[in-house]
Amino acid sequence: MKAIFKERRAAGGDLDRSGVWRFRELLPFVDDLSQVVTLTEGNTPIYQATRSAEYAGLDQLRFKHQGMNPTGSFKDNGMTTGVTQAALLGATAVACASTGNTSASMAAYAARVGMRAFVFIPAGEVAYGKLSQSLEYGATVVEIEGNFDDAMRLVRELADETDLYLLNSINPFRLEGQKTIIIEMMEQCSWRAPDWIVLPAGNLGNTSAFGKALHEMAELKFIDRIPRLAVIQAEGAAPFYQLWTSTNESALRALEHPVTLATAIRIGNPVSWKKALRALEWTNGIVERVTEQEIADAKAIIGRDGIGCEPASATTLAGIKRLVSADVIDSSEDVVAVLTGSLLKDPTYTIGYHTGKLALNENDSRREIEGSFANRPIRVAAEKEQIKRALGI
Repeated sequence: MKAIFKERRAAGGDLDRSGVWRFRELLPFVDDLSQVVTLTEGNTPIYQATRSAEYAGLDQLRFKHQGMNPTGSFKDNGMTTGVTQAALLGATAVACASTGNTSASMAAYAARVGMRAFVFIPAGEVAYGKLSQSLEYGATVVEIEGNFDDAMRLVRELADETDLYLLNSINPFRLEGQKTIIIEMMEQCSWRAPDWIVLPAGNLGNTSAFGKALHEMAELKFIDRIPRLAVIQAEGAAPFYQLWTSTNESALRALEHPVTLATAIRIGNPVSWKKALRALEWTNGIVERVTEQEIADAKAIIGRDGIGCEPASATTLAGIKRLVSADVIDSSEDVVAVLTGSLLKDPTYTIGYHTGKLALNENDSRREIEGSFANRPIRVAAEKEQIKRALGI
């Protein structure tokens, strides 16, 4: 990829917006582009978000919304490369452990190329919006009586012992694909790098891929400076934050029982933590954590901008608000946050927040999440005058 960028740069050309050029640059090992497994992923929009900016204390804020991908999450950017490589190797079956988005994406791309797909998920912990996708796309869904980290351990062992091709973010082709999120972002920013890029953190694949993309783009002079990465975790599933803030630990200490309603990042032992540390070194990045209440309220505010996202994505706005309050991010700085998944991935969470039924169950206790910005439905009789009185019209 570096060699091709240099060649294009020497010829005086910019990155081409066309999908053909993108695949040739990203997948130079593919001679026949008809072999690329694609659902026309990428080219996701960047939105201005004025209400979210005001909530966080910023002059302006932009969201790059990866939920606009074919299966509704950023996973598609990496799955096109991962499944393409699997097909080129002659694999007949692919597998992953997942909290939902990876499995949905892998199942779809495997279906496109006619591969068997085996999805390992923690039983009862995957939002229906995501689980329904894996089932619909024909994957074999294996519910593990344990958490994501148990599923990850088992699928890695199975991939070592069988012909299953592993497609978690430990797969390097996945990370190369996810780099395109940043390349697209810089193009959409007219190659003027923002001050900050803010993203949620679970298994840390995106953190690793984003840092690598920024490092390479700066080396090749596509950008004149590297934005800082702000990596945000949920308070109950924050092993990377604990490592980052520790004064005496050099290795990540896994959480045995991570807890958060943001199921996409409910991960206690992220496999890409070493690569993520390198990404933070390259970008002078930081790690922050936010509470369940902060995530829920931030998600509601993003919705007020007419955008919408899944809970894990909202850690970005919650984290930005914290970092602005702590004077880490200045209100005048240029910030782009990545929304990793669609609002429709977890409708149960959204309805629970707005109807006063959202709660976190932890250690046999129930912690209520307040609907600070709830938009409760109004129930009235099927009678016109009562409706008029209820609506004040």
